[in-house]
Amino acid sequence: MKKYHVLNVENLKSAYAEINDTISPFDVGIPLVELSDATIQQIYYFRWHTYCKHLKQTPEGWVVTEFLPDVSWAGKYNTISCPAGHHFYEGRWLHDPCYLNDYARFWFTEGAPLRKYSFWAADSIYAFCKVKGENSLAESLLEPLKCNYHAWELEKQGENGMFWQFDNRDGMEYSISGTGYRPTINSYMYGDAVAISEIAEGIGETKDAEIYRIKAENLKEKINALLWDANADFYKTRTKDGTFSFVDVREEIGYVSWYFCIPEGEQSVAWRYLNDELYFKAPFGPTTAERNHPDFMKHHDHECLWNGPSWPFATTQTLTALGNLLCEYRQSVMTEADYFNLLKTYADSHFLTAENGARVPFIDENLDPYTGEWLARSILQKQQPSNAVTERGKDYNHSTFCDLVISGLAGIRAGCGEKLVVHPLFAAHQLDYFCADGILYHGHSIAVLWDPTGERYGFGAGLRVLCNGRIAGSSDVIESLEINLCEV
Repeated sequence: MKKYHVLNVENLKSAYAEINDTISPFDVGIPLVELSDATIQQIYYFRWHTYCKHLKQTPEGWVVTEFLPDVSWAGKYNTISCPAGHHFYEGRWLHDPCYLNDYARFWFTEGAPLRKYSFWAADSIYAFCKVKGENSLAESLLEPLKCNYHAWELEKQGENGMFWQFDNRDGMEYSISGTGYRPTINSYMYGDAVAISEIAEGIGETKDAEIYRIKAENLKEKINALLWDANADFYKTRTKDGTFSFVDVREEIGYVSWYFCIPEGEQSVAWRYLNDELYFKAPFGPTTAERNHPDFMKHHDHECLWNGPSWPFATTQTLTALGNLLCEYRQSVMTEADYFNLLKTYADSHFLTAENGARVPFIDENLDPYTGEWLARSILQKQQPSNAVTERGKDYNHSTFCDLVISGLAGIRAGCGEKLVVHPLFAAHQLDYFCADGILYHGHSIAVLWDPTGERYGFGAGLRVLCNGRIAGSSDVIESLEINLCEV
């Protein structure tokens, strides 16, 4: 099957070639993207290069790593479960599914550090299957996914039915809220329960489907009733002590519930804080804690702080959550233009000023939200100036970016069945042109074009969705389009 119908892969390959790639993203196959914002386009290809550097072949198949150098807290083959959900969401768009097929199975092999950190395993593996349009992988892992869920219940579920977690085992060290009943782990467990229920339903395991549907419904009710602080208009952490009280801080993790479409409509008011400089908005934000809190950016000797610095991990979750808010909810707080603006801020943060003064694409651990300085890197350099560990975070694989372009800007809303919803998340005035080509979805090659005059790509003026090279949907304006894949 021809994969690309609009853009020239050889031109883009030469423009974004990187020397000494272990695996080139152009060789394994990626969707091609072209848009009038040069920075977003540059970082899109940069992030595919960095992702592919983390594809590692092992005696047990392919895995995806977080750090390129070995780190002492990793498990087998230098794997860490903390960012694995992001690895599946990002890598689901690779044309060759072998990498994530192996990686999904790896997590359920002996010795894999599956629950060392919070990890939305069932949801993210199922998200991969939704893009491929084939659920055999998720179905083959149904029993291990159920066992994993039950193990979390034994380890981290309180008598109140909610889940608690250490903040550092959420991968969020030295947060202001600390250990407790956090929006993160509870949202992850809800997402996993929904995925397990749907996987079971797909193979006729109706009893399991009902059990996990009820688990999901009960947890959703508790999240909305117990983690929503009506006085603060925000989802917050409750303490694990006997008081079960709210921690007095709004943190960016309050938006994670929208990553899994948990909130009801009235909670959308929480999004007004995202674009407010008193709370989360910053030049290189969003910040991980509200800026007006007395402990915001409080000094600590540890390099991995979550008390205010901007983390790509969290920015990824917030952008994915915002995409769901815009596509799945009726609300008037945020717009598609807000999604583009936040993605643009995120792209602009992907740089480092080299010793020769050049501004080069870069991804590391966390950023100063005001200056864009890579904080963990700078702190380690001051502590250990001659130690190679100071560059441990170079090409850090702890977030997504390409998925946010494909599922967000291009608007590919992955799901089951033969209906494809395309809901681009940008305003017409923000891009002079946009094309995402060669998106392999359910066995079809999809392209999404925004061409106001029709002269750049030759498929007519406005928004066009191509399926296998033929126009399957069109509009004069940017809006949600529904494509029936059976009819193209």
